[in-house]
Amino acid sequence: MTAIQVKRAFRYRFYPTGAQAAELSRTFGCVRKVYNMALAVRTEAWARRERVNYNQTSAMLTDWKKTEELAYLGEVSAVPLQQALRHLQSAFAGFFGKRAKYPRFKSRKKSRRSAEYTTSGFRFRDGRLMLAKMDRPLDIVWSRPLPEGASPSTVTVSQDSAGRWFVSMLCEDPGVRPLPAADAAVGIDVGLDHLLTLSSGEKIANPRHERKDRARLARAQRELSRKAKGEGANRYKARLKVAKIHARIADRRRDHLHKLTTRLVCENQTLVIEDLTVRNMVKNRSLARAISDAAWSQFRSMLEYKAAWYGREVIAVDRYFPSSRLCSACGAPAASMPLSVRTWTCACGATHDRDANAAKNLLAAGLAVSVCGAGVRPQRRTPGGRSATKQKTSQREP
Repeated sequence: MTAIQVKRAFRYRFYPTGAQAAELSRTFGCVRKVYNMALAVRTEAWARRERVNYNQTSAMLTDWKKTEELAYLGEVSAVPLQQALRHLQSAFAGFFGKRAKYPRFKSRKKSRRSAEYTTSGFRFRDGRLMLAKMDRPLDIVWSRPLPEGASPSTVTVSQDSAGRWFVSMLCEDPGVRPLPAADAAVGIDVGLDHLLTLSSGEKIANPRHERKDRARLARAQRELSRKAKGEGANRYKARLKVAKIHARIADRRRDHLHKLTTRLVCENQTLVIEDLTVRNMVKNRSLARAISDAAWSQFRSMLEYKAAWYGREVIAVDRYFPSSRLCSACGAPAASMPLSVRTWTCACGATHDRDANAAKNLLAAGLAVSVCGAGVRPQRRTPGGRSATKQKTSQREP
Protein backbone atom coordinates (compact mmCIF):
# COMPACT_ATOMS: atom_id res chain seq x y z
CA MET A 1 0.00 0.00 0.00
CA THR A 2 1.05 3.56 -0.68
CA ALA A 3 2.44 5.26 2.40
CA ILE A 4 0.70 8.47 3.40
CA GLN A 5 2.11 11.31 5.42
CA VAL A 6 -0.14 11.84 8.44
CA LYS A 7 0.30 14.72 10.81
CA ARG A 8 -0.85 14.02 14.34
CA ALA A 9 -1.12 16.25 17.35
CA PHE A 10 0.43 14.76 20.49
CA ARG A 11 -0.95 16.44 23.60
CA TYR A 12 0.77 16.45 26.99
CA ARG A 13 0.20 18.08 30.32
CA PHE A 14 2.84 20.39 31.68
CA TYR A 15 3.36 22.32 34.88
CA PRO A 16 4.60 25.89 34.35
CA THR A 17 6.53 27.93 36.85
CA GLY A 18 4.92 31.10 38.15
CA ALA A 19 6.86 33.21 35.64
CA GLN A 20 5.92 30.91 32.74
CA ALA A 21 2.24 30.91 33.74
CA ALA A 22 2.24 34.71 33.90
CA GLU A 23 3.94 34.97 30.49
CA LEU A 24 1.53 32.54 28.88
CA SER A 25 -1.49 34.28 30.42
CA ARG A 26 -0.27 37.59 28.95
CA THR A 27 0.20 35.88 25.60
CA PHE A 28 -3.34 34.45 25.67
CA GLY A 29 -4.72 37.93 26.39
CA CYS A 30 -2.70 39.53 23.59
CA VAL A 31 -3.75 36.83 21.11
CA ARG A 32 -7.40 37.48 21.96
CA LYS A 33 -6.90 41.26 21.73
CA VAL A 34 -5.22 41.11 18.30
CA TYR A 35 -7.83 38.71 16.94
CA ASN A 36 -10.71 40.91 18.09
CA MET A 37 -9.13 44.12 16.81
CA ALA A 38 -8.43 42.60 13.41
CA LEU A 39 -11.96 41.20 13.26
CA ALA A 40 -13.40 44.64 14.09
CA VAL A 41 -11.35 46.23 11.31
CA ARG A 42 -12.41 43.62 8.78
CA THR A 43 -16.04 43.87 9.87
CA GLU A 44 -16.05 47.64 9.34
CA ALA A 45 -14.47 47.14 5.92
CA TRP A 46 -17.03 44.45 5.09
CA ALA A 47 -19.83 46.93 5.90
CA ARG A 48 -18.26 49.27 3.31
CA ARG A 49 -18.14 46.40 0.81
CA GLU A 50 -14.34 46.23 1.09
CA ARG A 51 -12.07 43.35 1.96
CA VAL A 52 -9.04 43.40 4.24
CA ASN A 53 -6.64 40.48 3.90
CA TYR A 54 -4.01 38.95 6.17
CA ASN A 55 -1.15 41.09 4.85
CA GLN A 56 -3.03 44.27 5.65
CA THR A 57 -3.86 43.18 9.21
CA SER A 58 -0.24 42.11 9.70
CA ALA A 59 0.88 45.63 8.78
CA MET A 60 -1.75 47.02 11.17
CA LEU A 61 -0.32 44.86 13.97
CA THR A 62 3.07 46.48 13.47
CA ASP A 63 1.48 49.91 13.75
CA TRP A 64 -0.53 48.91 16.83
CA LYS A 65 2.65 47.92 18.67
CA LYS A 66 4.07 51.41 18.11
CA THR A 67 1.20 53.13 19.90
CA GLU A 68 1.42 53.92 23.59
CA GLU A 69 -1.94 52.28 24.32
CA LEU A 70 -1.02 48.94 22.73
CA ALA A 71 2.72 48.88 23.38
CA TYR A 72 2.24 45.83 25.62
CA LEU A 73 1.66 43.73 22.48
CA GLY A 74 5.40 43.95 21.87
CA GLU A 75 6.21 42.38 25.23
CA VAL A 76 5.06 38.90 24.17
CA SER A 77 6.23 36.70 21.31
CA ALA A 78 5.10 37.99 17.91
CA VAL A 79 4.59 34.46 16.55
CA PRO A 80 1.27 33.66 18.34
CA LEU A 81 -0.06 37.10 17.36
CA GLN A 82 0.68 36.46 13.69
CA GLN A 83 -0.90 33.02 13.99
CA ALA A 84 -4.05 34.63 15.39
CA LEU A 85 -4.27 36.75 12.24
CA ARG A 86 -3.80 33.64 10.08
CA HIS A 87 -6.59 31.87 11.97
CA LEU A 88 -8.84 34.86 11.34
CA GLN A 89 -7.95 34.70 7.63
CA SER A 90 -8.92 31.01 7.62
CA ALA A 91 -12.21 31.85 9.35
CA PHE A 92 -13.05 34.41 6.68
CA ALA A 93 -12.06 31.96 3.94
CA GLY A 94 -14.58 29.51 5.39
CA PHE A 95 -17.21 32.24 5.53
CA PHE A 96 -16.67 33.40 1.95
CA GLY A 97 -16.62 29.77 0.82
CA LYS A 98 -20.00 29.26 2.55
CA ARG A 99 -18.55 26.56 4.77
CA ALA A 100 -18.92 28.45 8.05
CA LYS A 101 -20.70 31.34 9.70
CA TYR A 102 -19.28 34.81 10.05
CA PRO A 103 -16.36 34.89 12.55
CA ARG A 104 -17.23 35.87 16.11
CA PHE A 105 -15.30 37.88 18.66
CA LYS A 106 -13.36 35.99 21.34
CA SER A 107 -14.65 36.28 24.89
CA ARG A 108 -12.31 36.68 27.86
CA LYS A 109 -14.36 34.27 29.97
CA LYS A 110 -15.71 31.77 27.45
CA SER A 111 -13.19 31.47 24.63
CA ARG A 112 -10.41 28.90 24.65
CA ARG A 113 -7.17 30.16 26.16
CA SER A 114 -4.48 29.14 23.70
CA ALA A 115 -1.49 30.34 21.70
CA GLU A 116 0.11 28.69 18.68
CA TYR A 117 3.85 28.81 18.00
CA THR A 118 5.47 27.96 14.67
CA THR A 119 9.09 26.80 14.34
CA SER A 120 10.45 30.34 14.73
CA GLY A 121 8.75 30.65 18.11
CA PHE A 122 10.13 27.57 19.89
CA ARG A 123 13.12 25.26 20.13
CA PHE A 124 12.72 21.51 20.60
CA ARG A 125 15.88 19.61 21.32
CA ASP A 126 16.55 16.36 23.19
CA GLY A 127 13.00 16.20 24.53
CA ARG A 128 13.14 19.74 25.92
CA LEU A 129 10.73 22.40 24.63
CA MET A 130 11.71 26.04 25.00
CA LEU A 131 9.19 28.73 23.99
CA ALA A 132 10.06 32.24 22.90
CA LYS A 133 10.36 34.83 25.70
CA MET A 134 11.04 32.11 28.30
CA ASP A 135 14.28 31.37 30.11
CA ARG A 136 13.72 27.68 30.83
CA PRO A 137 12.00 24.70 29.12
CA LEU A 138 8.49 23.57 29.98
CA ASP A 139 8.10 20.84 32.58
CA ILE A 140 6.24 18.36 30.38
CA VAL A 141 4.86 15.02 31.56
CA TRP A 142 5.77 12.67 28.68
CA SER A 143 2.86 10.26 28.98
CA ARG A 144 3.77 8.71 25.61
CA PRO A 145 6.78 9.16 23.34
CA LEU A 146 6.78 11.20 20.17
CA PRO A 147 7.45 9.26 16.94
CA GLU A 148 11.14 8.47 16.58
CA GLY A 149 12.98 11.37 14.97
CA ALA A 150 9.85 13.53 14.94
CA SER A 151 10.24 17.29 14.98
CA PRO A 152 7.15 19.42 15.78
CA SER A 153 6.06 21.83 13.07
CA THR A 154 3.75 23.76 15.38
CA VAL A 155 3.27 23.86 19.14
CA THR A 156 0.00 24.95 20.74
CA VAL A 157 -0.11 25.83 24.43
CA SER A 158 -3.51 25.97 26.12
CA GLN A 159 -5.19 26.11 29.51
CA ASP A 160 -8.61 24.55 30.04
CA SER A 161 -11.38 25.78 32.32
CA ALA A 162 -10.20 23.42 35.07
CA GLY A 163 -6.85 25.22 35.20
CA ARG A 164 -4.85 22.41 33.56
CA TRP A 165 -2.04 23.33 31.17
CA PHE A 166 -1.52 21.40 27.92
CA VAL A 167 0.99 21.53 25.10
CA SER A 168 0.06 20.01 21.74
CA MET A 169 2.81 19.18 19.24
CA LEU A 170 1.97 18.64 15.58
CA CYS A 171 4.30 16.04 14.05
CA GLU A 172 4.43 13.71 11.09
CA ASP A 173 3.78 10.17 12.29
CA PRO A 174 5.35 7.54 10.00
CA GLY A 175 3.73 4.83 12.13
CA VAL A 176 0.30 5.62 10.68
CA ARG A 177 -0.14 3.63 7.47
CA PRO A 178 -3.08 1.86 5.76
CA LEU A 179 -3.98 -1.46 7.31
CA PRO A 180 -4.26 -4.65 5.24
CA ALA A 181 -7.62 -4.85 3.47
CA ALA A 182 -10.35 -6.66 5.38
CA ASP A 183 -13.47 -8.38 4.08
CA ALA A 184 -15.66 -7.28 7.00
CA ALA A 185 -18.26 -4.52 6.79
CA VAL A 186 -20.46 -3.27 9.60
CA GLY A 187 -23.56 -1.16 9.99
CA ILE A 188 -23.61 1.01 13.12
CA ASP A 189 -26.78 2.31 14.74
CA VAL A 190 -26.25 4.80 17.56
CA GLY A 191 -28.66 5.00 20.47
CA LEU A 192 -29.18 5.90 24.10
CA ASP A 193 -30.10 2.61 25.79
CA HIS A 194 -27.04 1.15 24.06
CA LEU A 195 -24.40 3.49 22.69
CA LEU A 196 -23.93 1.38 19.55
CA THR A 197 -25.70 -1.56 17.98
CA LEU A 198 -23.78 -3.34 15.23
CA SER A 199 -25.24 -5.22 12.28
CA SER A 200 -23.57 -8.34 13.67
CA GLY A 201 -25.99 -8.15 16.60
CA GLU A 202 -23.43 -6.94 19.12
CA LYS A 203 -24.61 -4.21 21.47
CA ILE A 204 -22.17 -1.85 23.15
CA ALA A 205 -23.33 -0.42 26.45
CA ASN A 206 -23.74 3.30 26.96
CA PRO A 207 -21.36 4.24 29.81
CA ARG A 208 -23.41 7.39 30.67
CA HIS A 209 -20.38 9.21 32.05
CA GLU A 210 -22.34 12.34 32.92
CA ARG A 211 -24.98 10.41 34.85
CA LYS A 212 -22.32 8.81 37.07
CA ASP A 213 -21.13 12.21 38.24
CA ARG A 214 -24.48 14.00 38.09
CA ALA A 215 -24.95 14.18 41.87
CA ARG A 216 -21.45 15.57 42.44
CA LEU A 217 -21.89 18.03 39.60
CA ALA A 218 -25.28 19.25 40.88
CA ARG A 219 -23.87 19.74 44.37
CA ALA A 220 -20.89 21.71 43.04
CA GLN A 221 -23.13 23.85 40.85
CA ARG A 222 -25.40 24.65 43.79
CA GLU A 223 -22.38 25.77 45.79
CA LEU A 224 -21.28 27.96 42.89
CA SER A 225 -24.71 29.55 42.58
CA ARG A 226 -24.53 30.68 46.22
CA LYS A 227 -21.29 32.60 45.70
CA ALA A 228 -21.55 36.32 44.99
CA LYS A 229 -20.85 37.12 41.35
CA GLY A 230 -17.58 38.83 40.63
CA GLU A 231 -13.89 38.04 40.86
CA GLY A 232 -13.86 36.81 44.46
CA ALA A 233 -11.60 33.95 45.55
CA ASN A 234 -14.50 31.84 46.86
CA ARG A 235 -16.40 32.05 43.59
CA TYR A 236 -13.23 31.22 41.67
CA LYS A 237 -12.66 28.08 43.77
CA ALA A 238 -16.30 27.01 43.38
CA ARG A 239 -16.14 27.56 39.61
CA LEU A 240 -12.92 25.56 39.41
CA LYS A 241 -14.56 22.67 41.26
CA VAL A 242 -17.40 22.56 38.72
CA ALA A 243 -14.92 22.75 35.83
CA LYS A 244 -12.88 19.83 37.20
CA ILE A 245 -15.96 17.61 37.34
CA HIS A 246 -16.83 18.52 33.75
CA ALA A 247 -13.23 17.81 32.70
CA ARG A 248 -13.33 14.40 34.39
CA ILE A 249 -16.53 13.52 32.51
CA ALA A 250 -15.13 14.71 29.17
CA ASP A 251 -11.82 12.85 29.64
CA ARG A 252 -13.53 9.53 30.35
CA ARG A 253 -15.94 9.98 27.46
CA ARG A 254 -13.15 10.79 25.01
CA ASP A 255 -11.02 7.86 26.21
CA HIS A 256 -13.91 5.43 25.74
CA LEU A 257 -14.69 6.72 22.24
CA HIS A 258 -11.04 6.50 21.20
CA LYS A 259 -10.84 2.84 22.21
CA LEU A 260 -14.17 2.05 20.56
CA THR A 261 -13.49 3.77 17.23
CA THR A 262 -9.98 2.31 16.96
CA ARG A 263 -11.37 -1.17 17.43
CA LEU A 264 -14.12 -0.70 14.82
CA VAL A 265 -11.72 0.77 12.24
CA CYS A 266 -9.18 -2.01 12.73
CA GLU A 267 -11.76 -4.79 12.39
CA ASN A 268 -13.81 -3.52 9.42
CA GLN A 269 -13.06 -2.31 5.90
CA THR A 270 -16.39 -0.51 5.46
CA LEU A 271 -18.31 1.22 8.23
CA VAL A 272 -21.84 2.49 7.60
CA ILE A 273 -23.42 5.08 9.87
CA GLU A 274 -26.44 7.36 9.74
CA ASP A 275 -26.07 11.05 8.91
CA LEU A 276 -27.79 12.41 12.03
CA THR A 277 -28.33 16.13 12.61
CA VAL A 278 -27.32 16.12 16.26
CA ARG A 279 -27.54 19.91 16.57
CA ASN A 280 -31.26 19.68 15.84
CA MET A 281 -31.83 16.61 17.98
CA VAL A 282 -30.49 18.27 21.13
CA LYS A 283 -33.28 20.85 20.84
CA ASN A 284 -35.52 18.17 22.32
CA ARG A 285 -35.36 19.13 25.99
CA SER A 286 -36.31 15.63 27.11
CA LEU A 287 -33.37 13.98 25.35
CA ALA A 288 -30.81 16.78 25.07
CA ARG A 289 -28.76 15.77 28.11
CA ALA A 290 -28.65 12.07 27.17
CA ILE A 291 -27.76 12.83 23.52
CA SER A 292 -25.00 15.22 24.55
CA ASP A 293 -23.58 12.63 26.95
CA ALA A 294 -23.57 9.98 24.20
CA ALA A 295 -21.40 12.32 22.03
CA TRP A 296 -22.57 10.98 18.67
CA SER A 297 -20.87 13.81 16.75
CA GLN A 298 -17.55 13.16 18.46
CA PHE A 299 -17.88 9.44 17.70
CA ARG A 300 -18.45 10.14 14.02
CA SER A 301 -15.55 12.59 13.82
CA MET A 302 -13.13 10.08 15.35
CA LEU A 303 -14.41 7.30 13.11
CA GLU A 304 -13.92 9.36 9.95
CA TYR A 305 -10.40 10.61 10.57
CA LYS A 306 -9.16 7.22 11.76
CA ALA A 307 -10.70 5.56 8.70
CA ALA A 308 -8.82 8.06 6.51
CA TRP A 309 -5.58 7.23 8.34
CA TYR A 310 -5.88 3.47 8.00
CA GLY A 311 -7.40 3.14 4.52
CA ARG A 312 -10.95 2.33 5.58
CA GLU A 313 -14.23 3.70 4.22
CA VAL A 314 -16.99 5.39 6.20
CA ILE A 315 -20.36 5.73 4.46
CA ALA A 316 -23.02 8.06 5.88
CA VAL A 317 -26.56 7.06 4.94
CA ASP A 318 -29.10 9.82 4.40
CA ARG A 319 -30.90 10.80 7.61
CA TYR A 320 -34.30 10.19 6.00
CA PHE A 321 -33.55 6.55 5.25
CA PRO A 322 -36.16 4.58 7.29
CA SER A 323 -33.67 2.15 8.82
CA SER A 324 -35.85 1.35 11.85
CA ARG A 325 -39.09 0.80 9.92
CA LEU A 326 -37.80 -1.46 7.14
CA CYS A 327 -37.82 -5.21 7.65
CA SER A 328 -34.26 -6.42 7.09
CA ALA A 329 -35.61 -9.81 5.98
CA CYS A 330 -38.18 -8.87 3.32
CA GLY A 331 -37.76 -5.11 2.90
CA ALA A 332 -41.38 -4.25 3.73
CA PRO A 333 -41.81 -0.99 5.68
CA ALA A 334 -43.80 -0.86 8.92
CA ALA A 335 -46.60 1.70 9.11
CA SER A 336 -45.11 3.53 12.10
CA MET A 337 -42.35 3.02 14.62
CA PRO A 338 -42.53 5.20 17.77
CA LEU A 339 -39.47 5.28 20.02
CA SER A 340 -41.23 3.22 22.67
CA VAL A 341 -41.33 0.18 20.34
CA ARG A 342 -38.11 -1.78 20.85
CA THR A 343 -39.15 -5.11 19.32
CA TRP A 344 -41.58 -5.65 16.44
CA THR A 345 -42.79 -8.42 14.15
CA CYS A 346 -43.11 -7.99 10.39
CA ALA A 347 -45.96 -9.40 8.32
CA CYS A 348 -43.47 -11.92 6.88
CA GLY A 349 -43.12 -13.41 10.37
CA ALA A 350 -39.65 -12.05 11.17
CA THR A 351 -39.26 -10.60 14.67
CA HIS A 352 -36.77 -7.77 14.97
CA ASP A 353 -34.89 -5.97 17.67
CA ARG A 354 -35.36 -2.34 16.64
CA ASP A 355 -31.71 -1.29 16.87
CA ALA A 356 -30.19 -4.46 15.38
CA ASN A 357 -32.65 -4.28 12.50
CA ALA A 358 -31.71 -0.65 11.86
CA ALA A 359 -28.00 -1.52 11.81
CA LYS A 360 -28.61 -4.29 9.25
CA ASN A 361 -30.59 -1.92 7.04
CA LEU A 362 -27.88 0.73 7.28
CA LEU A 363 -25.29 -1.83 6.20
CA ALA A 364 -27.41 -2.90 3.22
CA ALA A 365 -27.95 0.70 2.15
CA GLY A 366 -24.28 1.52 2.55
CA LEU A 367 -23.16 -1.46 0.48
CA ALA A 368 -25.48 -0.22 -2.30
CA VAL A 369 -22.87 2.48 -2.93
CA SER A 370 -20.40 -0.06 -4.33
CA VAL A 371 -23.01 -2.46 -5.76
CA CYS A 372 -25.17 -0.07 -7.77
CA GLY A 373 -23.59 3.35 -7.40
CA ALA A 374 -26.32 4.88 -5.28
CA GLY A 375 -25.44 8.06 -3.46
CA VAL A 376 -26.25 7.73 0.21
CA ARG A 377 -23.74 10.18 1.59
CA PRO A 378 -25.00 13.48 2.99
CA GLN A 379 -26.34 15.74 0.27
CA ARG A 380 -23.93 18.51 1.21
CA ARG A 381 -20.99 16.25 0.29
CA THR A 382 -22.19 14.49 -2.86
CA PRO A 383 -24.90 16.65 -4.47
CA GLY A 384 -26.93 14.97 -7.14
CA GLY A 385 -26.36 11.43 -5.95
CA ARG A 386 -29.05 8.79 -6.45
CA SER A 387 -31.09 7.83 -3.42
CA ALA A 388 -30.06 4.52 -1.90
CA THR A 389 -33.50 4.22 -0.33
CA LYS A 390 -35.24 4.31 -3.68
CA GLN A 391 -32.59 2.11 -5.27
CA LYS A 392 -33.02 -0.64 -2.70
CA THR A 393 -36.82 -0.47 -2.79
CA SER A 394 -36.96 -0.74 -6.59
CA GLN A 395 -34.79 -3.87 -6.49
CA ARG A 396 -37.21 -5.62 -4.13
CA GLU A 397 -40.35 -4.72 -6.07
CA PRO A 398 -41.70 -7.45 -8.39
